[in-house]
Amino acid sequence: MFLLEKGITIPMRDLDIDKGENRKPEFVARNPSGQVPVLELDDGFWLAESGAIFQYLEDIHPEPALIGNTAQERAETRMWQRRVERRITEPLYAAFHYGKGLTMYQERMVVLPECVPGLTTLMRDGMYWLNSLLSERATIVPQRFTVADIVLYAAVDFGNGVGLGIPEDLCALQHWLVEVSQRPSANASLHPRSSETGIHY
Repeated sequence: MFLLEKGITIPMRDLDIDKGENRKPEFVARNPSGQVPVLELDDGFWLAESGAIFQYLEDIHPEPALIGNTAQERAETRMWQRRVERRITEPLYAAFHYGKGLTMYQERMVVLPECVPGLTTLMRDGMYWLNSLLSERATIVPQRFTVADIVLYAAVDFGNGVGLGIPEDLCALQHWLVEVSQRPSANASLHPRSSETGIHY
């Protein structure tokens, strides 16, 4: 979605993470975290972690700005991105890994199924917090569509597909989700198997 918003086209390769292709020795040798996405640069360097990849692509393709044009804008975007990650997306993904995704992940990482109720509560508390803010503005960073919106959109869209969706009474957050989902980049970035799995990303 970030690439499409930027108008950037790069070669893509799918890894079957359900079967642990990203945990094979040849992959982990290049990316010790064993996670995706990874951006391979022209010189063969592997850049991992979404935030680092976003920043690299923004630096070499500054327009349209999805992080910011000035130091203050960039800092503001990172501030809001970190807030939604800490309060919503990180507990959401962990609740999935430790809960519904337990059988898939228990051989790959430390899983704490006893934490799922607490993580779900944290995620929902973050959603209620953000809902109150979005009742007064259309985007996470005021007056700018940014990578913070993309990060949250991907997470809550995934959450909707695995039983960790937005509570129905959060009207502002639901409205935000609908608005972002209508961006051409949202539909164009759907995984080809999304219609089969019900999970878009």
